[in-house]
Amino acid sequence: MEEIELIVVGAILLVVGTAILAGRIGIAAPLLLSVLGVAIGYLPFVPIIEVEPEIILLVVLPPLLYAAAVNLPLVDFQRNLRPIAGLSVVLVIISAVVIGVLVNLLVPAIPLPVAIALGAVVSPTDAVAATSIGKKLGMPRRLVAILEGESLVNDATSLVLLKAALAAVASSFTFWSAAGSFSYAVAAAILIGLVVGVITVWIRSKLANPVHDTVISFTVPFVAFVPAEHAGASGVLAVVVTGLYAGHHSATRFSAHARLNERLNWRTVQFVVENGVFLLMGLQLHGLVEEVVDSHWDLSYVVWLGLLVVGALIALRALFAVPLLLYMRGAARRYVGRSWALSRGADRARQGGSRSAARVERLEALQRRSEADLEHEQEQGLGWREGVALSWAGMRGVVTLAAAQSIPHEVPDRAQVVLIAFIVAITTLLLHGLTLPAIIRRLWTVDATDAGVRGLAALSADIVKAGNEALDEEIAVEQADPTRPELDSALIERVRAGGKNALASLALSPTHSASHTPGEESPAHAFVRLSTVVLQGQRDALLEERAIGRYDSEILRQVGIALDVYEARLEPPSADH
Repeated sequence: MEEIELIVVGAILLVVGTAILAGRIGIAAPLLLSVLGVAIGYLPFVPIIEVEPEIILLVVLPPLLYAAAVNLPLVDFQRNLRPIAGLSVVLVIISAVVIGVLVNLLVPAIPLPVAIALGAVVSPTDAVAATSIGKKLGMPRRLVAILEGESLVNDATSLVLLKAALAAVASSFTFWSAAGSFSYAVAAAILIGLVVGVITVWIRSKLANPVHDTVISFTVPFVAFVPAEHAGASGVLAVVVTGLYAGHHSATRFSAHARLNERLNWRTVQFVVENGVFLLMGLQLHGLVEEVVDSHWDLSYVVWLGLLVVGALIALRALFAVPLLLYMRGAARRYVGRSWALSRGADRARQGGSRSAARVERLEALQRRSEADLEHEQEQGLGWREGVALSWAGMRGVVTLAAAQSIPHEVPDRAQVVLIAFIVAITTLLLHGLTLPAIIRRLWTVDATDAGVRGLAALSADIVKAGNEALDEEIAVEQADPTRPELDSALIERVRAGGKNALASLALSPTHSASHTPGEESPAHAFVRLSTVVLQGQRDALLEERAIGRYDSEILRQVGIALDVYEARLEPPSADH
């Protein structure tokens, strides 16, 4: 047990240290961790490392997928549903079949179902490295959202296909049986995920203690995964649906403390698990190579076969991007047609009198949403640049490794299939990860932050205006009540200033800072800087009083928490918060 504890602690420290180093040298942490894992795995004093696939599938995947889903805005997922569905369902199925047929033709000794199982394993992409690189280098936000959504849904497609292929290894295969199993797995997973999401969100909305809420939050992925798998559905898809539901409804059902805690908790889980798996991927390569060397296969042949699969996957993704982009060109036209239909429906509902007021309001809201979708499509349409980036962001990672290791040992040539999957994962991770930064810089030579600056300024103004309008309405109600005392004008102005200052930290965010030239200090920057000076003075006084011991320790603790909360408000928000 002591050795295991030391290994776990050492791995966590290595993950954190590598992530810090990666941020300073500009290389994605998963790339460095994979290379480090391979190097450490070949050290003479390091034993062969093997991990049971059940640990990855049952322990690692549910929290990893939930952490990604709960932080993915549902509006982004809905707006990009067509490209996400195309990449995560259609492309995965095409890739699995093509890779399976290709491998079976080149190596007839590998049965077609086993070859298709290999294709299902290597088809899903992992957007961790791609999105981390893209966010730092100014990749358009829509492209990042598509990659994140694809990596969530394609996991379910891949694992369902893998189950069908492995079932065909042991028995006869029929297309309609496989199609029926796939449809059931998807439909049942969506239903189970929604039910679990509704129940767990309702339970958590009733909890006032943030500790209790955090404990329940950590169990949610497994509550969704286990019943779905037991029912023969896709557990990973159920987890994704639950995460999307919880993330979308957190703004209305959870307290501010619960939202902040959940965001930080799941960011931490995502960081440790994702990077830990990439490290583990490199560590296990030594054992797989030894297993292939001990078999009748030639190691160099397996390596060349793996590289051929990489080339086929790159070509398939690039070819698929062409019809996908052509199809997306008609999105704006579809939004215009939908807005027109909603407008006509609202006009007809208005003629129905007061009984149709709710329906009119609902249709008008849908029309505004459709107009916003149209504006989003016109401003962030998918062109050839986005197509190139999508084609070259097909890295493989966690799910490929977990799915490969879940193949039963009695499957013919299992070791070779798993090693090919590992070669594909490591090659795509290094090839795409090391070259993607240069491609992004070449595609978007101008820093694409102008739209973000305009959007941030407009939204901030709208929010401040809405807050002032709500305050004016409340003041009018209280002034009309003769039993209420008159409000002090200075108090009202302090409340208005507080609402505006709630957004002051945005002045230091990367997007907003781009609107100011170097060396220029905006009023918001000055506010944050001077507020920090005041805060430091208050904290020094608190530390001095704590050393003197003049006040009760509980009082000192409460004041310290209040200062921490205020300091957190001054920190600029980022993707890691």
